[in-house]
Amino acid sequence: MKILAVDTSNYPLGVALIDGERVLGEYCTNIKKNHSLRVMPAIEMLMKECETKPEDLTKIVVANGPGSYTGVRIGVTIAKTLAWSLNIPLVPVSSLATLAASGRYFNGYICPIFDARRGQVYTGLYSFDQELVKPVHDDCNILLTDWLDSLKKFDKDVLFVGNDVRLHQETIKEHLGDQAQFASFVSHNPRPSELAFHGRTLDGVHPHEVVPNYIRLAEAEAKWLDAQKK
Repeated sequence: MKILAVDTSNYPLGVALIDGERVLGEYCTNIKKNHSLRVMPAIEMLMKECETKPEDLTKIVVANGPGSYTGVRIGVTIAKTLAWSLNIPLVPVSSLATLAASGRYFNGYICPIFDARRGQVYTGLYSFDQELVKPVHDDCNILLTDWLDSLKKFDKDVLFVGNDVRLHQETIKEHLGDQAQFASFVSHNPRPSELAFHGRTLDGVHPHEVVPNYIRLAEAEAKWLDAQKK
């Protein structure tokens, strides 16, 4: 069972190919370049190196948000197009759950962070159950200070992971003290092979059923809806 995983939901671009419980190949970068120009060449390169043809794929897994609105749309659109053209299932997986998998061996809760500006973050709370990442709290868009206050109630250490953690590290320390732990910088990029691993046991759906999960509306959309109400 060969599975292709695609993640363009934030600055990191990740593509992975697994076969059962074996990672055949993985490509990941964390640079500010246009995903729309790079993701298909990355997929083609990886599949060529792994001697895999499109018809060998049995499932596609995509990180469907939250994250960059444009980045999420790019990944979801490409994954839907590939799955539809190959007539294979598509599995949408939370981008935050994919990042949380970087804390696989942490004895506590894992808190992935994407910055959402204006003091807000995209986040959730996860733990591991039999090697699979499981949500403890649903993904949300929330003021960081409100989120940290809610985390104080848990009687467990919390591992913060993600490239945007550095933007909020001092605030996290002030609110949680020793309860807050921080992942090594080598763990801050979401691993596309973890995305593939997570999606391999999930049932796929028809590609037309998969949509981006932005969690919140884009500012322009929110203003338009407010204007319509008035």
